[in-house]
Amino acid sequence: MSASSDLRPRPLLPNRVPRSPRVLLAGVSTLLTAVAFSDLFAVYAGVRAYTLIDEDRGFALASEQELDGADALYQRAGQFQSVAFLVCAVVFIVWFYWMRRDGGVLGPDRFRNGPGWAIGSWFIPLANFWMPYRVAVDMWGASMRLPADGEPYKVSFWPVNLWWGLFVSTTLFSRYAWQCYQGAVVAGEVRDAVLLVMAADILDIAAAAAAAHFAVRLTAMQWRKATEGPYGSA
Repeated sequence: MSASSDLRPRPLLPNRVPRSPRVLLAGVSTLLTAVAFSDLFAVYAGVRAYTLIDEDRGFALASEQELDGADALYQRAGQFQSVAFLVCAVVFIVWFYWMRRDGGVLGPDRFRNGPGWAIGSWFIPLANFWMPYRVAVDMWGASMRLPADGEPYKVSFWPVNLWWGLFVSTTLFSRYAWQCYQGAVVAGEVRDAVLLVMAADILDIAAAAAAAHFAVRLTAMQWRKATEGPYGSA
C-alpha cells in the first residue's frame, strides 16, 4: 500500500455508518406529511364551518343538521391533528437523538452539551423554545464537511433557522388561535376565531415542510461526512 493511500480521508464511522437515522428519517418524513394532510383536512373543516356563519345574522341561515355536521367534522379534524402531531413528535425526537449521538462522533468539539439534551431539552418549560435549536445548530455545524485546500469555509444555517422560526411561530400562534376559539361566544367571535385557527393550520403546513427539509438535509450531510470523510465540498 502506498503512502499516499494512507493519507486519504477515511469514513469517520467505519464500523457503523448511521443507517438508523436514515430509517427514522423515512418515518419522520411520512409522519410530517401526515401532519400536513391533517392540517389540510382541518382547513377544509374550518372553511365549511366559516361559510355557515353569516357575518350579520350569525347561525340563523344554517340548519341545525348543517351546524351539527360542521361541528362534528371540525372536532374530528382536531382529533386527527392531535394524533398525527403526537406520533410525529415521538419519532422526530428519536431521530433527533440519533442524529446528535452520531454527530458527536463526527464533530465532538462542536457541541456544548451531552447527547441526552437532544431529548431533555424538548421537555423543559420555556427553555424548549431555545435549547433544541441550539442542539440543532451544533449538529448542523458538526455535520458540515471541511473545505478542500484554498476553498472558503462557509456554513449556512438557513434550513435550521427556517424550521425553528416556523415551528416556534406556529406553536405560539396556534395556542393563541385556540384560546380565541374556546373563548368565543357570539357568532361573530366564533367566525373570527375559526379564521384564526385556519391561518394557524396553514402556518403549520409550512412548518412541517420546513422540518422535513431540515431533516433530509441534515441526515444527508451526516451520511456523506461519515462515508466519504471530513473533507470535500460542503
